[in-house]
Amino acid sequence: MPGIGRVLVIVYAVMALAATGRSFVQILRQFDEAPLAYALSALAAAVYVLATLALVLAKRSGWYTIAWIAIVFELTGVMVVGALSVVLPELFPHDTVWSMFGRGYLFIPLVLPVFGIWWLRTHRPAPSVPAVPR
Repeated sequence: MPGIGRVLVIVYAVMALAATGRSFVQILRQFDEAPLAYALSALAAAVYVLATLALVLAKRSGWYTIAWIAIVFELTGVMVVGALSVVLPELFPHDTVWSMFGRGYLFIPLVLPVFGIWWLRTHRPAPSVPAVPR
């Protein structure tokens, strides 16, 4: 994976670690205060882990498609949770990774899937050619 692809994977890995750590602590300490918010943080963490793995393995059969699914799901989650957290803030008494469009993470959750989609569009794996029997 060339330069910018490595940076993309590193940022996804950092987001996966940050979201996993944050959601783990939130669920252990305060789950009863904001169960929806903390469950969504855990979901975001799982999506970041899956996206990271799928981007690393995107050249292998099926993983390119999984990367697309994870990153489109991520963008949808950021947009839906972000919009809901603005319109209905009472649903999110505590921040999630995706609330306010990722404000707590410097809006990286909003921008990252856009770069992920760009990467996937410009780095489509070559189709595999079946071996021709002789």
